[in-house]
Amino acid sequence: MLGLKKLFFKPTVLFFVGASACLTVGAATPAQAMHIMEGYLPVGWAIFWWLVFFPCFALGLRSLHRLTKENPDLKLLLALAGAFTFVLSALKMPSVTGSSSHPTGTGLGAILFGPMAMSVLGTLVLVFQALLLAHGGITTLGANAMSMAVIGPFFAWGTYQLLMQYSKKQKLAIFLAAALANLITYVVTSLQLALAFPAENGGILVSFLKFAGIFAVTQIPLAISEGFLTVLVWNWLSVYGRTELEQLNLIKPEVRIGAEN
Repeated sequence: MLGLKKLFFKPTVLFFVGASACLTVGAATPAQAMHIMEGYLPVGWAIFWWLVFFPCFALGLRSLHRLTKENPDLKLLLALAGAFTFVLSALKMPSVTGSSSHPTGTGLGAILFGPMAMSVLGTLVLVFQALLLAHGGITTLGANAMSMAVIGPFFAWGTYQLLMQYSKKQKLAIFLAAALANLITYVVTSLQLALAFPAENGGILVSFLKFAGIFAVTQIPLAISEGFLTVLVWNWLSVYGRTELEQLNLIKPEVRIGAEN
Protein backbone atom coordinates (compact mmCIF):
# COMPACT_ATOMS: atom_id res chain seq x y z
CA MET A 1 0.00 0.00 0.00
CA LEU A 2 2.80 2.43 0.88
CA GLY A 3 4.49 1.72 -2.44
CA LEU A 4 1.35 2.61 -4.40
CA LYS A 5 0.95 5.85 -2.45
CA LYS A 6 4.52 6.77 -3.40
CA LEU A 7 3.66 6.03 -7.03
CA PHE A 8 0.61 8.30 -6.97
CA PHE A 9 2.59 11.18 -5.50
CA LYS A 10 5.58 10.99 -7.84
CA PRO A 11 5.69 14.33 -9.76
CA THR A 12 6.01 12.66 -13.17
CA VAL A 13 2.97 10.45 -12.56
CA LEU A 14 0.90 13.36 -11.23
CA PHE A 15 1.83 15.43 -14.27
CA PHE A 16 0.92 12.61 -16.69
CA VAL A 17 -2.45 11.93 -15.07
CA GLY A 18 -3.30 15.63 -14.72
CA ALA A 19 -2.28 16.51 -18.25
CA SER A 20 -4.17 13.56 -19.70
CA ALA A 21 -7.32 14.48 -17.79
CA CYS A 22 -7.12 18.15 -18.85
CA LEU A 23 -6.54 17.27 -22.50
CA THR A 24 -9.35 14.74 -22.43
CA VAL A 25 -11.94 17.07 -20.91
CA GLY A 26 -10.73 20.06 -22.88
CA ALA A 27 -10.99 18.18 -26.15
CA ALA A 28 -14.43 16.72 -25.45
CA THR A 29 -16.91 17.29 -28.24
CA PRO A 30 -20.28 15.74 -29.06
CA ALA A 31 -18.76 14.22 -32.20
CA GLN A 32 -19.35 10.60 -33.04
CA ALA A 33 -16.98 8.30 -31.18
CA MET A 34 -16.19 4.63 -31.24
CA HIS A 35 -18.54 4.00 -28.32
CA ILE A 36 -21.94 3.71 -29.97
CA MET A 37 -23.42 7.17 -29.50
CA GLU A 38 -26.67 8.12 -27.77
CA GLY A 39 -29.80 7.20 -29.70
CA TYR A 40 -27.91 5.51 -32.53
CA LEU A 41 -29.16 1.96 -31.92
CA PRO A 42 -32.79 1.02 -32.64
CA VAL A 43 -34.83 0.76 -29.43
CA GLY A 44 -35.14 -3.03 -29.65
CA TRP A 45 -31.39 -3.56 -29.86
CA ALA A 46 -30.67 -1.02 -27.13
CA ILE A 47 -33.03 -2.88 -24.77
CA PHE A 48 -31.61 -6.26 -25.81
CA TRP A 49 -28.03 -5.30 -24.92
CA TRP A 50 -29.14 -3.79 -21.61
CA LEU A 51 -30.85 -7.09 -20.72
CA VAL A 52 -27.77 -9.11 -21.67
CA PHE A 53 -25.44 -6.77 -19.81
CA PHE A 54 -27.31 -6.41 -16.51
CA PRO A 55 -26.60 -9.92 -15.11
CA CYS A 56 -22.89 -9.43 -15.85
CA PHE A 57 -22.92 -6.15 -13.94
CA ALA A 58 -24.70 -7.78 -10.98
CA LEU A 59 -22.10 -10.56 -10.87
CA GLY A 60 -19.37 -7.93 -11.08
CA LEU A 61 -20.74 -6.07 -8.06
CA ARG A 62 -20.75 -9.32 -6.12
CA SER A 63 -17.16 -10.04 -7.18
CA LEU A 64 -15.97 -6.56 -6.19
CA HIS A 65 -17.72 -6.76 -2.81
CA ARG A 66 -16.04 -10.07 -2.04
CA LEU A 67 -12.66 -8.82 -3.23
CA THR A 68 -12.68 -5.62 -1.17
CA LYS A 69 -14.05 -7.41 1.88
CA GLU A 70 -11.31 -10.04 1.84
CA ASN A 71 -8.53 -7.63 0.77
CA PRO A 72 -9.36 -4.04 1.78
CA ASP A 73 -5.77 -2.99 1.02
CA LEU A 74 -6.46 -3.50 -2.68
CA LYS A 75 -8.87 -0.56 -2.98
CA LEU A 76 -6.11 1.82 -4.10
CA LEU A 77 -5.04 -0.62 -6.82
CA LEU A 78 -8.68 -0.91 -7.91
CA ALA A 79 -8.84 2.88 -8.21
CA LEU A 80 -5.65 2.87 -10.27
CA ALA A 81 -7.07 0.24 -12.66
CA GLY A 82 -10.24 2.31 -13.07
CA ALA A 83 -8.27 5.52 -13.68
CA PHE A 84 -6.09 3.75 -16.25
CA THR A 85 -9.20 2.61 -18.13
CA PHE A 86 -10.78 6.07 -17.96
CA VAL A 87 -7.76 7.97 -19.25
CA LEU A 88 -6.93 5.55 -22.07
CA SER A 89 -10.48 5.03 -23.31
CA ALA A 90 -11.12 8.78 -23.35
CA LEU A 91 -8.18 9.51 -25.66
CA LYS A 92 -10.01 9.52 -28.98
CA MET A 93 -8.07 9.13 -32.22
CA PRO A 94 -9.61 10.23 -35.58
CA SER A 95 -10.80 7.36 -37.75
CA VAL A 96 -11.42 7.25 -41.50
CA THR A 97 -15.17 7.21 -40.85
CA GLY A 98 -15.31 10.70 -39.38
CA SER A 99 -15.80 8.79 -36.13
CA SER A 100 -12.93 7.90 -33.82
CA SER A 101 -11.08 5.00 -32.26
CA HIS A 102 -9.45 4.76 -28.87
CA PRO A 103 -7.60 2.42 -26.51
CA THR A 104 -9.73 0.64 -23.91
CA GLY A 105 -7.41 0.14 -20.93
CA THR A 106 -9.42 -2.83 -19.63
CA GLY A 107 -6.72 -5.48 -20.00
CA LEU A 108 -4.76 -4.37 -16.94
CA GLY A 109 -7.74 -4.52 -14.60
CA ALA A 110 -8.83 -7.89 -16.00
CA ILE A 111 -5.40 -9.36 -15.28
CA LEU A 112 -5.32 -7.89 -11.78
CA PHE A 113 -8.86 -8.56 -10.59
CA GLY A 114 -10.54 -10.78 -13.16
CA PRO A 115 -13.15 -9.97 -15.82
CA MET A 116 -16.13 -9.69 -13.47
CA ALA A 117 -14.60 -6.81 -11.53
CA MET A 118 -13.90 -4.99 -14.79
CA SER A 119 -17.58 -5.22 -15.75
CA VAL A 120 -18.20 -2.71 -12.95
CA LEU A 121 -15.10 -0.53 -13.36
CA GLY A 122 -15.54 -0.37 -17.13
CA THR A 123 -19.22 0.51 -16.82
CA LEU A 124 -18.49 3.34 -14.39
CA VAL A 125 -15.95 4.69 -16.87
CA LEU A 126 -18.53 4.52 -19.68
CA VAL A 127 -21.13 6.33 -17.56
CA PHE A 128 -18.74 9.18 -16.75
CA GLN A 129 -17.69 9.47 -20.38
CA ALA A 130 -21.30 9.52 -21.58
CA LEU A 131 -22.32 12.21 -19.08
CA LEU A 132 -19.19 14.38 -19.07
CA LEU A 133 -17.53 13.86 -22.45
CA ALA A 134 -20.48 13.11 -24.78
CA HIS A 135 -18.63 9.88 -25.55
CA GLY A 136 -21.16 7.06 -25.88
CA GLY A 137 -24.60 7.29 -24.33
CA ILE A 138 -27.01 5.99 -21.70
CA THR A 139 -29.43 4.24 -24.06
CA THR A 140 -26.45 2.52 -25.71
CA LEU A 141 -24.66 1.84 -22.42
CA GLY A 142 -25.68 -1.83 -22.43
CA ALA A 143 -24.09 -2.40 -25.85
CA ASN A 144 -20.97 -0.37 -25.09
CA ALA A 145 -20.50 -2.08 -21.72
CA MET A 146 -20.87 -5.55 -23.23
CA SER A 147 -18.11 -4.87 -25.74
CA MET A 148 -15.65 -2.92 -23.58
CA ALA A 149 -16.42 -3.86 -19.97
CA VAL A 150 -17.48 -7.51 -20.31
CA ILE A 151 -16.33 -9.34 -23.44
CA GLY A 152 -13.01 -7.49 -23.88
CA PRO A 153 -11.89 -8.17 -20.27
CA PHE A 154 -12.96 -11.82 -20.53
CA PHE A 155 -10.71 -12.29 -23.55
CA ALA A 156 -7.86 -10.45 -21.79
CA TRP A 157 -8.14 -12.61 -18.69
CA GLY A 158 -8.44 -15.83 -20.72
CA THR A 159 -5.44 -14.91 -22.87
CA TYR A 160 -3.31 -14.12 -19.83
CA GLN A 161 -4.27 -17.32 -18.01
CA LEU A 162 -3.68 -19.49 -21.08
CA LEU A 163 -0.28 -18.03 -21.91
CA MET A 164 0.90 -18.15 -18.29
CA GLN A 165 -0.13 -21.78 -18.08
CA TYR A 166 1.75 -22.86 -21.20
CA SER A 167 4.54 -20.33 -21.74
CA LYS A 168 5.22 -18.72 -18.31
CA LYS A 169 6.27 -15.53 -20.15
CA GLN A 170 4.42 -12.93 -18.11
CA LYS A 171 5.34 -9.80 -20.07
CA LEU A 172 4.28 -11.43 -23.34
CA ALA A 173 1.04 -12.60 -21.73
CA ILE A 174 0.29 -9.08 -20.47
CA PHE A 175 1.04 -7.51 -23.86
CA LEU A 176 -1.16 -9.92 -25.79
CA ALA A 177 -3.97 -9.79 -23.21
CA ALA A 178 -4.17 -5.99 -23.34
CA ALA A 179 -3.91 -5.85 -27.15
CA LEU A 180 -6.50 -8.58 -27.63
CA ALA A 181 -8.95 -6.92 -25.20
CA ASN A 182 -8.71 -3.80 -27.35
CA LEU A 183 -9.26 -5.62 -30.64
CA ILE A 184 -12.08 -7.83 -29.38
CA THR A 185 -13.92 -4.77 -28.08
CA TYR A 186 -14.03 -3.37 -31.61
CA VAL A 187 -14.92 -6.70 -33.19
CA VAL A 188 -17.92 -6.93 -30.85
CA THR A 189 -18.90 -3.33 -31.54
CA SER A 190 -18.72 -4.01 -35.29
CA LEU A 191 -20.97 -7.04 -34.79
CA GLN A 192 -23.44 -5.00 -32.73
CA LEU A 193 -23.65 -2.38 -35.47
CA ALA A 194 -23.96 -5.04 -38.17
CA LEU A 195 -26.83 -6.73 -36.34
CA ALA A 196 -28.64 -3.40 -35.99
CA PHE A 197 -27.88 -2.20 -39.51
CA PRO A 198 -27.47 -5.14 -41.91
CA ALA A 199 -26.44 -4.28 -45.47
CA GLU A 200 -29.12 -4.36 -48.13
CA ASN A 201 -26.92 -6.64 -50.21
CA GLY A 202 -25.19 -9.31 -48.15
CA GLY A 203 -26.89 -8.70 -44.84
CA ILE A 204 -25.12 -8.93 -41.48
CA LEU A 205 -21.85 -10.45 -42.73
CA VAL A 206 -21.20 -7.73 -45.31
CA SER A 207 -22.12 -5.03 -42.81
CA PHE A 208 -19.82 -6.57 -40.17
CA LEU A 209 -16.87 -6.76 -42.57
CA LYS A 210 -17.46 -3.14 -43.53
CA PHE A 211 -17.50 -1.85 -39.94
CA ALA A 212 -14.61 -4.06 -38.81
CA GLY A 213 -12.51 -3.16 -41.83
CA ILE A 214 -12.97 0.56 -41.26
CA PHE A 215 -12.06 0.42 -37.57
CA ALA A 216 -9.08 -1.88 -38.19
CA VAL A 217 -7.18 0.94 -39.92
CA THR A 218 -6.67 2.80 -36.65
CA GLN A 219 -7.44 0.09 -34.10
CA ILE A 220 -4.68 -2.40 -34.86
CA PRO A 221 -1.87 0.15 -34.22
CA LEU A 222 -3.73 1.34 -31.11
CA ALA A 223 -4.01 -2.22 -29.79
CA ILE A 224 -0.27 -2.78 -30.21
CA SER A 225 0.48 0.53 -28.48
CA GLU A 226 -1.88 -0.32 -25.64
CA GLY A 227 -0.14 -3.66 -25.15
CA PHE A 228 3.25 -1.97 -24.76
CA LEU A 229 1.83 0.70 -22.42
CA THR A 230 0.19 -1.92 -20.22
CA VAL A 231 3.50 -3.75 -19.88
CA LEU A 232 5.13 -0.44 -18.89
CA VAL A 233 2.50 0.18 -16.21
CA TRP A 234 2.98 -3.39 -14.99
CA ASN A 235 6.68 -2.70 -14.58
CA TRP A 236 5.83 0.32 -12.41
CA LEU A 237 3.44 -1.76 -10.35
CA SER A 238 6.10 -4.42 -9.89
CA VAL A 239 8.16 -1.78 -8.08
CA TYR A 240 5.61 0.41 -6.32
CA GLY A 241 2.77 -2.07 -5.84
CA ARG A 242 4.72 -5.27 -5.29
CA THR A 243 2.91 -6.08 -2.05
CA GLU A 244 -0.47 -5.88 -3.76
CA LEU A 245 0.67 -8.01 -6.70
CA GLU A 246 1.98 -10.61 -4.26
CA GLN A 247 -1.37 -10.51 -2.49
CA LEU A 248 -3.08 -11.30 -5.79
CA ASN A 249 -0.57 -14.12 -6.48
CA LEU A 250 0.51 -12.43 -9.70
CA ILE A 251 4.20 -12.32 -8.81
CA LYS A 252 6.29 -14.47 -6.51
CA PRO A 253 6.94 -13.12 -3.01
CA GLU A 254 10.24 -11.32 -2.78
CA VAL A 255 12.89 -13.10 -0.76
CA ARG A 256 13.81 -10.73 2.05
CA ILE A 257 17.07 -10.97 3.95
CA GLY A 258 16.48 -11.97 7.53
CA ALA A 259 12.93 -13.18 6.84
CA GLU A 260 13.77 -16.64 8.11
CA ASN A 261 15.18 -15.37 11.41
